Amino acid sequence: MAQLIDGKKISAQIKDELKDEVTQMNARGITVTLAVILVGQDPASCVYVRNKKKACEYIGIRSISCEMPEETTQEELLEKIREFNQDDSVDGILVQLPLPAHIHEDTVIDAIDPSKDVDGFCPRSVGALCIGKPGFVSCTPAGIIQLLKRSGVTIEGKECVVVGRSNIVGKPMSLLLLRESGTVTICHSRTKNLKEICKRADILVCAIGKPRFFTEEYVKEGAVVIDVGIHRNEQNKLCGDVDFERVEPVASMITPVPGGVGPMTIAMLMSNCVESARQKAQNKE
Repeated sequence: MAQLIDGKKISAQIKDELKDEVTQMNARGITVTLAVILVGQDPASCVYVRNKKKACEYIGIRSISCEMPEETTQEELLEKIREFNQDDSVDGILVQLPLPAHIHEDTVIDAIDPSKDVDGFCPRSVGALCIGKPGFVSCTPAGIIQLLKRSGVTIEGKECVVVGRSNIVGKPMSLLLLRESGTVTICHSRTKNLKEICKRADILVCAIGKPRFFTEEYVKEGAVVIDVGIHRNEQNKLCGDVDFERVEPVASMITPVPGGVGPMTIAMLMSNCVESARQKAQNKE
């Protein structure tokens, strides 16, 4: 039976560490502030924003919530981002995705000041990750690295397979594993011999958005399996990209869904926000 990698527990540890740090920053007169912009009322987005506010409250981060109607124009949204860019009290800016269809996502992401890009999506953040320079890292992949490290998994020298090449998870995940000296293969919808490649992995990261796609046929005996997917099955229960019941007996460690990767995303967003305030304070010294 595989050991469960408990994302709830590890994210709680990270939030407690951040809470201590924010308390110390507050004592020095530094307030950490996150501005969250939500356009429209997408139900999933509303839940995410609510969870982010709760995490801010727990850690002691001041959160500014800007809720804009669905019909907000792209220019109105860009103007709001410019306001937050220029506001020295704001350390992090987060625009909740997805945006309404009439707003161009890339234009919006590009408009965020890279020093406040706590989602790690803007080109400068991604470029810094590619060449190994400091910068904000996309929260889900950063959270997965923390899950592995805090669970005692050594990445160095391991065969790592990432299935999925999205800008938000797949690509940054592969770069982070490479940064940790893993040997990395990226697979995607055009990959041939997917089962054989996955079966080589010591660490398998599943991020393709297909419910219960990965069975024991894809997993090497004793592999560490990270499930990034989140779906509703026929019984309306949450499940991941991995067929948990079939894979758990084969893997040495596995993340459950829910309670695995999900809680880490918000913890790392909070971490990026505190890091932004820390950098700003150092630059003023």
